[in-house]
This record gives sequence, C-alpha cells and structure tokens, in this order.
Amino acid sequence: MKLRRNLTAIVLGLSTVAAIAQTGNETLQVKEEGKTVFNPHWFMQVQAGASHTVGEASFGDLISPAAALNVGYQFSPLWGVRAGISGWQAKGAWVSPETVYKYDYLQGNVDVTLDLSNLFCHYNPSRVFNAYMFAGVGVNRASGNEEAGKLVQAGYPLAYYWKDNKVSVAGRAGLGTNLRLSDHVFFNIEVNANMLSDKYNSKKAGNADWQFNALAGFTFKFGKTYKKTEPVYYEPAPAPAPAPAPVVKEEPAPAPVEVKVEPMQQNIFFLINSAKIRPSEESKIDALVAYLKEHQNAKVSISGYADKQTGNAAINRRISEKRANSVAQALKDQGIAESRITVDFKGDTVQPFNTKEENRVSICIAE
Repeated sequence: MKLRRNLTAIVLGLSTVAAIAQTGNETLQVKEEGKTVFNPHWFMQVQAGASHTVGEASFGDLISPAAALNVGYQFSPLWGVRAGISGWQAKGAWVSPETVYKYDYLQGNVDVTLDLSNLFCHYNPSRVFNAYMFAGVGVNRASGNEEAGKLVQAGYPLAYYWKDNKVSVAGRAGLGTNLRLSDHVFFNIEVNANMLSDKYNSKKAGNADWQFNALAGFTFKFGKTYKKTEPVYYEPAPAPAPAPAPVVKEEPAPAPVEVKVEPMQQNIFFLINSAKIRPSEESKIDALVAYLKEHQNAKVSISGYADKQTGNAAINRRISEKRANSVAQALKDQGIAESRITVDFKGDTVQPFNTKEENRVSICIAE
C-alpha cells in the first residue's frame, strides 16, 4: 500500500509538471493565421454558343451560332475591365411569305465587370461558384446581307435594307459565372443582351433591335492571383520590474522649476499586412523610451494606420490596431508604465503620408 501511494504521488507530480510545460508552450502558439490577399492579374475568356436576334419568326428559327474572345484585367477583388470581339451569324425574318434570311456580323466590345460573389460573400480565391455582371459598349459591323437583298429584288419592302455592310453602336450588359477547376482555369457560362440600331436586321420596327447570346467556354487567369501573408507569432512579455520605494527626505523640497520640454515624434513603419516591429525601427523605440525615462511626467500617444490601397476597410482597421498595440507593448517591455501610454488606430480612414508604404505606420508623439 505504501509503495502504491508513492507511485501515485510521482505520477501526479509528473502530470502537474507536464501541464505547466504545456501551458508555457501554448503562449508561444500562432495567435493570428496568415491572410489571403488579392493580387491584380490578367485573364482571357474563350466562349462559343448561340445568338438570337429578335424578329417576326419563331424563337428557334432565329437562333444562330456565336463565339467570343475577351482579354481583361482584374485590378481589385470587385472590379475588372475587358475588351473583346464577338460575332458569327445573325438572322432576320420576313412575315409573308415567311422567309428567314442570314447575315454575318463582327462586334468589338469594352466591358466593366463586377464580381458579385466577392461583393456579397467577401473575397475567397478557393470559391467554386463565382458570379459576375458586366456592362459596356461595342461597335457592330454586319455584312453579307445578300439573302435580304433577294427579298428586296422580289418586291418585298425591307425599309431599312442595307447592301454592303452596316455599322452600329451597341449598348450591352449581362451576367456570367466562372466555375473553378483550378487557380488558373475556370469553366465559364455567360448570357448577354446587345441593343443595336433599328436598321440592324433591315426591317423597320420603330425601336431598337435586340440580340441575345448564351455562351459557354473557359476563363484562364494568368500569374499569381492571390498571395498569403506570413502568420504572426506573439511571445509573452516579461513582467515589469517593481518600482523602487520612494526615498523620503526630511528637508523641504526646493520649489519646482518649470522646464519647457519639446515633444518628440517617432514614425514606426511596418511591412505590408504586418504588425511586427522590424530591426530597422527598433532605434526609434529606444529613442522614445529614453525620452520617457528622462521626462517622467511625459506621456505618449500612439496612432496606428494602414494604407488604403491594400486590403479592405475591415482588414485595415484590424492591422492598424495591431500596429499601435505592438509599439505600446514594446514600450511596456522596456519599463514604460501602461498609464503613460494612449493607443488609438485609424485603419485606412486617414492617410497621413503621400505613399502607401509610409501609411503602414504607427505615429508616436511623446510630450
């Protein structure tokens, strides 16, 4: 029985030591994982499908083949721009006798795109379903209208018949989705509507002619479309040493002499999406500490900032707060009392400098 009690005590003691060691290790674990940050990039879309030009015939009789090629640049998680060419064949119809005639067209387009998935669900490069919308303008050149010319020669009055070619300005808009196959390849589905001149299909309707397209194909993205920042590690700060007991002098203290102290400002700059103080900035921390220790009544205010051109408002608010707290912790680690430190953060709502690199900063004013 005595041997069993001794073994039990040894096991409990080892468990306590292991728990303490585990607790100590936990303080060194990652406190914040790395962030996924959007990277501007080029893309290309190759599409093929069908077009339908509205006219006086059944829907199926006016369906024609269509294709498109677009090249664009995605310059933010939400906004992009693309330029492309589309075209192939269009159809019109004469009512009596019912006759469908074909002609060719080629259209150049410039569109502005808006990523709806990132707008409503935040940026996620691993999302499978990515919806977008677009709007733009184009210039349409139609040609090969010989079949409509035969109707005119037969005595049918196509009021807006054109012979060689017809150039029209087109307004366009549409919706699409990119289904992710990999970081660089997506299966693309798109529908769009194009508003053209009333003369496009050679018939006078008194309103604009409409052409609709349903296309499928692939979207190819080039280069690095996103990057991941390094995780941020935090180590426990040592407890500040207790302040020495004040020495009481019996003789009356001399009248204080008011000395005007000039304030000190130090700008602590950080790397992109980081709140870690770099070795190149540590001398500025040391200068602040020396000033505060020399002027015991002085206090320091710290304001964190983030550059507006990187990330979004929520991310920038968090990183500016961490930058300000990182400087405050560095001062406390060197013995500056917390009561002498005021911390504030502005996110990207204020840009104190002219360059984005300088706006990744904590501005410290001691006075």
